[in-house]
Amino acid sequence: MSTDASLEALTRLADPLADRTVAAIVGAWGGASQPGTDAIARLATATRLMAQWRNNASLADWQPAPGSADPALVETLRAYLREGCRLPAWMDPARVARAETIFMHEGPLSCTLLFCASLPECYVPPQLAEVLHVAGQLEAHTEHRIRQTAAMVFPVMLKGGLTDPAGSGIAQVLKVRLIHATIRHLILHGDPEQMPGAVAAQPPAGPSAGGHGALYEALLAHGWDIGARGLPCNQFELAYTLLTFHYVFLRGMRTLGLGLAPADEDAFLHAWNVVGHVLGVRDDLLPASFDDAAASFERMQAFGRAQTAAPDARPGLGQALMQAMAQAIRLPVIRVIPVPLCQWLIGPASARDIGIGGAVPWPTRLAFGIGRFLSLSLDRLVRRFRPNFSLSRMLVRVVGYHLLKRFLLDQTRPLGLPEQVLDPMRVTVAAWHDEPRAPAWLNRVEDRWTTTGPWLAGGGPGDMNNRRPGV
Repeated sequence: MSTDASLEALTRLADPLADRTVAAIVGAWGGASQPGTDAIARLATATRLMAQWRNNASLADWQPAPGSADPALVETLRAYLREGCRLPAWMDPARVARAETIFMHEGPLSCTLLFCASLPECYVPPQLAEVLHVAGQLEAHTEHRIRQTAAMVFPVMLKGGLTDPAGSGIAQVLKVRLIHATIRHLILHGDPEQMPGAVAAQPPAGPSAGGHGALYEALLAHGWDIGARGLPCNQFELAYTLLTFHYVFLRGMRTLGLGLAPADEDAFLHAWNVVGHVLGVRDDLLPASFDDAAASFERMQAFGRAQTAAPDARPGLGQALMQAMAQAIRLPVIRVIPVPLCQWLIGPASARDIGIGGAVPWPTRLAFGIGRFLSLSLDRLVRRFRPNFSLSRMLVRVVGYHLLKRFLLDQTRPLGLPEQVLDPMRVTVAAWHDEPRAPAWLNRVEDRWTTTGPWLAGGGPGDMNNRRPGV
């Protein structure tokens, strides 16, 4: 995959298993520009049935209640599960377990880097940004996109998410895989393998149906030119997005002066490569090492950046993401941090691409630059005596707390996950309140900017309900 021609070829490859499954669910279009009402009803039924995939153990012999759905639809989904839930022969459970431990240790940083680096880098290729725009209406529903992304990350990275029958990582990834195929199918008005040409954009025939119906309408009306753009959610975009989840996280840790040991970086890459396999990414596109991932990311981003889309959805997506994070942080002293932090983590070129290159007033930019220099310098100095000390980690943990509290712990907008996922997720996040590698005084400083005691819904700076006795 070393030439633009080979990358171009990837834009015309999708996911045969998931595409066959959705094509069987929807049925033949017969040359019409709209699927029949029965087809949309079958998609809605499939979505309802997928909600029953609560853990990995439920996949192998999943069977809904007799008479609750069309037997042909049920068998289509069962065939998808039989093939899709197979883990790769090259998976190393020990490395996957190590990646889970890393996520537990670096949880708040993982979330901050997801919001401030991984998602922004997803917006850089214009064609990928366009698909994200039409599929998620991200400017209007940015928080929904953030929460849905986290709804996949947590099931995957929690203990046993990929390897334990009681885990839910495989089940959640397989749902996402079918969502990608549904997006392709509706944008192209049919099976991607049978659609070699262009689909004209069409305004909706009437008022929006709301809910999933509104999403289907937006996808059907968008239009697409396969010759110029390749397939939506193609192998190039899937492989690039996977890199933003593992490589961009590891690169961000290095940027923060908190780079992991080589064996830990290898374990983290490996676990997410397993996710990529289950998600339908071709095995030959999965990076074998950090250096391989870095080279792939640089090459793929350059190729993606050279594509065009009109209108350009990227600035709207980037600015909406920054605004959502600013609104999530209630402390004025750190509310302005996400934009310069994002600019630092993704670099000036990507920041310009997504419309946030000049979004920071110079006093904020100066203050952030000075703070960054001082924290990194102090970390290097103190680590001569305390190897695990990190002021940078504490500051990024504070940002992570406020983002977690807004996007994941808000009980008024619960995540669409089964309780067997939500319960361990809440327990995990609550346990992140204390950084065991930090001195006690630094944890107390962190408490002043977050909350004292477990990180639970409803807690916040100054919330006396969360104060430990004697504090």
